[in-house]
Amino acid sequence: MPQAPLTQPILIIEDDPNTAALVETYLRREGFTTLTASGGIRALELARSCKPGFVILDIMLPEVDGWEICRRLRRESEVPILILTAREEEIDRVLGLSLGADDYVVKPFSPRELVERVRAILRRTQAGRTEQKSELCQGRLCLDPEQHRVTLAGKTIDLTGAEFRLLQVLLGTPGRVFSRGELLERLYDNGETVVEKVIDVHIGKLRQKLGDHAAEPEFIETVRGFGYRLKS
Repeated sequence: MPQAPLTQPILIIEDDPNTAALVETYLRREGFTTLTASGGIRALELARSCKPGFVILDIMLPEVDGWEICRRLRRESEVPILILTAREEEIDRVLGLSLGADDYVVKPFSPRELVERVRAILRRTQAGRTEQKSELCQGRLCLDPEQHRVTLAGKTIDLTGAEFRLLQVLLGTPGRVFSRGELLERLYDNGETVVEKVIDVHIGKLRQKLGDHAAEPEFIETVRGFGYRLKS
């Protein structure tokens, strides 16, 4: 049996028992351990008590829907989240990714592909934790990859995982212009088709949290018709 690159369990949050059983079977075949929850309240309880290493999240759930679960998980941890849902509208994809989900898979799906998506996300997130250890600073703004912390004038700023990775890319090379496509590849490198609008959503939320303004930016500049850069 292949060794799974994860010591903590994968939490499957899915109210359809057949889908949950299918996902659980394929993950366990690959050596992962799993937990399941069919309702939002139980899912949040398990997430807090068992500290899963990965979350597979359905949107249409009883008690607490998947959007709210994603929001709460992102406020409390950086656990990778893959949304698994029958909703395939573009606005739902944008919303899920902007809330901090790492990927979005639409039902019906291939269980083997789902396992590979999980592996790809784990490779990306684990590499991101070890890729860069030194603190990055630009003026009052500092990002510490090792402690996964961003501070502005010494005050901690709470960011989602995607916002953190986006800021890390920009801070890594101040003055360099990144296209939206490049930024998408840095955030979602598993082959999933993601609309470029997602980057604009992340940038907008990042600016809001930093108190930055698009018209007169202190940190993030818009390069019209192309992308973004951090002011050098």
